[in-house]
Amino acid sequence: MKIFDSATHEVRDFVPVTPGKVGLYLCGPTVQGAPHLGHLRAALNFDVLVRWLRRRGYAVTYVRNVTDIDDKILAKSAAAGVPWWELAAHFEREFDFAYRALNTVPPTVTPHATGHIPQQIALIERLLERGHAYSDTNGNVYFSVTSLPDYGALTNQPVSELASTEDESQIDTATEAGKRDPRDFALWKAAKDDEPSDAAWDAPWGRGRPGWHLECSAMSQAYLGDTFDIHGGGLDLRFPHHENEMAQSHGAGWGFARYWMHNAWLTLKGEKMSKSVGNVVGVRRLLEDWDPAVVRMSVVTTHYRTNLEYSEDSLKQAALLWDKFTSFLLQVPRFVPAETAAPEVRNVYGDVNPDLARQRELAAVELPDDFVAALDDDLNVPGALPALHRTLKTGKAALNSGDTTGAQQEALQLRAMLDVFGLDPHDPAWVASVSAAETPGTAPNPTETPNDSLTALVTALLQQRGEAKAQRDWGRADAIRDLLQTHVAPVVDTPAGVQCGSVTFS
Repeated sequence: MKIFDSATHEVRDFVPVTPGKVGLYLCGPTVQGAPHLGHLRAALNFDVLVRWLRRRGYAVTYVRNVTDIDDKILAKSAAAGVPWWELAAHFEREFDFAYRALNTVPPTVTPHATGHIPQQIALIERLLERGHAYSDTNGNVYFSVTSLPDYGALTNQPVSELASTEDESQIDTATEAGKRDPRDFALWKAAKDDEPSDAAWDAPWGRGRPGWHLECSAMSQAYLGDTFDIHGGGLDLRFPHHENEMAQSHGAGWGFARYWMHNAWLTLKGEKMSKSVGNVVGVRRLLEDWDPAVVRMSVVTTHYRTNLEYSEDSLKQAALLWDKFTSFLLQVPRFVPAETAAPEVRNVYGDVNPDLARQRELAAVELPDDFVAALDDDLNVPGALPALHRTLKTGKAALNSGDTTGAQQEALQLRAMLDVFGLDPHDPAWVASVSAAETPGTAPNPTETPNDSLTALVTALLQQRGEAKAQRDWGRADAIRDLLQTHVAPVVDTPAGVQCGSVTFS
């Protein structure tokens, strides 16, 4: 397998630190606002990478962080008149909804910045001891970029040519005065009188909170070790965020990431989708008009290093492609080889788990050589698509000639390839959407079938809660209520029935 390393600008053979294992760190969201499709591109592209690595037999430890405190979160919460942690928790739930709706694999670990303050303080202490950091008289701590000879190596920018190493949105005039060099960046920001008292922590150099870059160095080391395999993120994070991450970790004496992967931008009318530009497409709004599977298809079928232009036409093309695959698969009687339907495919409670059976079924399928070669070549999804179209064509021919067995075999191979993209129509995430196509006149329409999977799940949980209450199993009923209220919407008992968001069950 080969990966384009955006640090060296070369396609390199992928050789993991530990044979058979991969450590992957992906910069996750700063939960200061609702997610838009630009945010989700990184999550979707790296979701395909995780799926492919696991398909190739690697045990993947996938870490994606949540930045749940920073200047923007504090400013927006103050403007809204709510606690900063409440605003962060609200928008984290919005991101979680988007991740689930678009069928992304859950990370192995989702560390939060506020949950790793001791690790960040320990890293600052290490940098101070090694001469790469200093504090001012107000309790701020800075990283000295000139103390590290290889600063700028990630983006090939000599320190002498840099005016600043801070993102414009992160520059804080209160911390600028204490810098020895304007190119230094904040590791720790001293507490301010006009900020909430619970937005600061005690540290040896004074009460305050970590700088933006520090958390990723500390948390990647905590879960993946001093040296790990792949660091991923959006292209806009290369500088200064990833450059500063690498500087902190190298300054601490850690090897850090051996490969860097950056996905390109999602654009609208040629401009990067960004809240600062005002050209964003919110995920919830998008999913009101388009099937989540279609949205996912539109993103993952573009090479991760190619800019992706958002448009109605691109979504319509993705809808046609999704319909083409699902229409064929719905016509073929499902074939499950006996050896993959064994009774031991059960969950920890001993119950048969249909999705584990599905995963085992697809894992046993041999993928076409050209499909494998394309994905092994820097995750070249567009180069892998011809294999899907060829398999679809062969399967249709078999079906039309009455060769049911041949059609079933081609259908299974097609599903196995789609599953690498997170788009197997038999995946529980898509079943509600796909099953609509089985009824004449109700084929999946991207403008008429929003959030079918979520609606079905909420309805089922409300039914289970009703059954638990009827059996006076109050603990189970409360647990279901809490689950829905945490991840979906408040549960309200009304004369018409119990309501959760837009779903009412009577």
